[in-house]
Amino acid sequence: MKDLKVLLTDFHYKKEFTPVEKITAGVLYTVLGLPSAVYWAVAKTRNFLYKKRILKSYKSPLYTISVGNITTGGTGKTPITAEIANYLAKKGGFPAILSRGYGGKLNNKNVNVISDGLTINHTAIEAGDEPFWLSKHCKNTAVLTCSSRVKSAKFAKENLNCTALILDDGFQHLKLQRDLNILVVDSEKKFSNGCILPLGALREPLSSIKRADKIVVVNKSFNDKKAKAYARFLRKKYSIPVFVCSMVPDEIYNLKTNEKLSDSAAVIAFSAIGQPEQFYKFLRGYDVVGTQDFPDHHIYTKEDLDTLYKLKEKYVAQALITTEKDAVKLKEIAPENTDIYALKLKPVLDLKGLLESDEQ
Repeated sequence: MKDLKVLLTDFHYKKEFTPVEKITAGVLYTVLGLPSAVYWAVAKTRNFLYKKRILKSYKSPLYTISVGNITTGGTGKTPITAEIANYLAKKGGFPAILSRGYGGKLNNKNVNVISDGLTINHTAIEAGDEPFWLSKHCKNTAVLTCSSRVKSAKFAKENLNCTALILDDGFQHLKLQRDLNILVVDSEKKFSNGCILPLGALREPLSSIKRADKIVVVNKSFNDKKAKAYARFLRKKYSIPVFVCSMVPDEIYNLKTNEKLSDSAAVIAFSAIGQPEQFYKFLRGYDVVGTQDFPDHHIYTKEDLDTLYKLKEKYVAQALITTEKDAVKLKEIAPENTDIYALKLKPVLDLKGLLESDEQ
């Protein structure tokens, strides 16, 4: 039987059902309808209270950018956050990325300085995969984790003299005001079935899209025609500037040696991300003989490595391939002569248009 989370994800994004699947879908609609209605009401009420300023929010003196989405699972917001941070740093600024630090072992009641822009102070296990990945890929950028983004924002200004703030996964974090609110949308998954959790993948009602100042449609396929058409649709429907970001495979490198993997090799692909099937699509130049999915933000163990190596042996694969987010957690436990490789994706996005003007 499928894992419950996998079953719900299939249900949230599936467009057509077989007769047997329709029976399961009917049961899920019946069971999840009421909790979804309650979730919808709570989200609408919360958003209304912040809009009317009944619930108070904090305005930082630093220019604040939020990058987030309104669905569960990965949309590509973390690589976009990194691109924005690097753009600001190259222009002479010293930005701070504020993350909740989900999946990390650190106590997030207080601010944790994962990176001060020069030194990375914690491991991927301690910090969480996304904050650690951001620390590795964003030079001259502070990376902070804390359950309170307000506390992080004040710390970045008072203790690190940062010049700008970037909220990673911050669309629902209304307690901290932002000067630029960027909504990231997956061009393939879109807004699931249009229903709110747990009936659908929406974190809040679709009407919340209007809070966005700009939208980024992330294209994870090899053809951007559909993504551009969807961007035009959103632009017309919501009267919001919309940009297309293409995620382009850059290289596949060994975790320990950085050696590149030859094309057409037989591989086992594995990951612990929200939407693993999109990662697998990027490996079409390889012979993917098997796959292994782990729960989102999974902390890998030696036993997991044993499982993967057995899978590799079973299918006579030449290598194991994972995502860069997974790679940062595996590097410490992988052997020196490892045959685990990571896929590096490169976002292609008009950052100047996104950050410096309202032009589309």
